[in-house]
Amino acid sequence: MKHIYESTLLLVDDNRELREMVVGILHREGFSNIDTASCVREAEGYFRHREPDMIILDINLPDGDGFSLMQKIRTVSNVPVLFLSARDEDSDRLLGLGLGADDYMVKPFLPKELTLRISAILKRTYLSPNRESCQEEKLDLGPCSVDFKSGTVRWGQGRWRESAQGGGESKPEIPLTAKELLILRKLSENRGNIVTFDQLCQAVWEDNYFGYENTIMVHIRRLREKIEENPSKPKYLLTVRGLGYKLVKE
Repeated sequence: MKHIYESTLLLVDDNRELREMVVGILHREGFSNIDTASCVREAEGYFRHREPDMIILDINLPDGDGFSLMQKIRTVSNVPVLFLSARDEDSDRLLGLGLGADDYMVKPFLPKELTLRISAILKRTYLSPNRESCQEEKLDLGPCSVDFKSGTVRWGQGRWRESAQGGGESKPEIPLTAKELLILRKLSENRGNIVTFDQLCQAVWEDNYFGYENTIMVHIRRLREKIEENPSKPKYLLTVRGLGYKLVKE
């Protein structure tokens, strides 16, 4: 991608007037490739033929909900997602972020704030200096390997597979979200050392830790579910109480 304004955005919302308003806002800001869907069925049909650079997703849809749709998308893609919803409960916000969303905005919203958040997500995902300069494209964590290029966690024939023979399920290749990739890159670059909460938030949100306490804990928990054999007793991604997190060296 040469410029974020060349990105293809998919807006999924059942409100025709809101769709037209958001498309108009984005067009005025310079985004020209904007596709829309009014329901889960249309969004799934769109995704079968092409993958956008980013999805703006409502939760309440006439034939389902945005949370379930995002779960389906995450099985095949780590495309960044921004929830744009009238539901302003903390539980909804945390659920959306926990599923791997990159951001969550509540309606009604300020047009400028929407475009700023979309631009920030696209820049972090596709134009981040860390993505260009990082030398290591793989991170080995015991029986699994993180492939930064494909944005996936791959489980091999190691200890997990052996333990799975005892009755557990084998973990498949798992897609990572854009934010999970940024968190792992930051931890990988400082492997063996403590990465403070503020350092992680600067790397992921370009902001300080204040206001992101719950959000970062949700992302860390989801990461552990993907890279740890036993997420409740992590061996690689450790919490350093009161300071931050550390990716241990083997």
